[in-house]
Amino acid sequence: MTGNPSGRLRRTILECLKDPAVHFPARGSGDLGETGVTARAVAAKLGVPRRTARAHLDFLTRLGLLRTRRVRCRVCYRRDEIRIAEVARVFEKGW
Repeated sequence: MTGNPSGRLRRTILECLKDPAVHFPARGSGDLGETGVTARAVAAKLGVPRRTARAHLDFLTRLGLLRTRRVRCRVCYRRDEIRIAEVARVFEKGW
């Protein structure tokens, strides 16, 4: 696969968060699709330091592709499907 490693990692994060129940272990009784996934879980899944996962998650959040939700003392990330669809349409139209 070509491209930069950061871009590949971010695409992988977005793909894993598309169906978090498949890619991440369940936490308690919460629905991962609803509550989101922690940076620690993403880091473990991808085999990168938590700091690295957090940096990519924060970048995707600033772009509006992810939403955050605080659950107790943790920040959980989930996809913003509406925003992702909007961005996809922009690229399909060729800007």
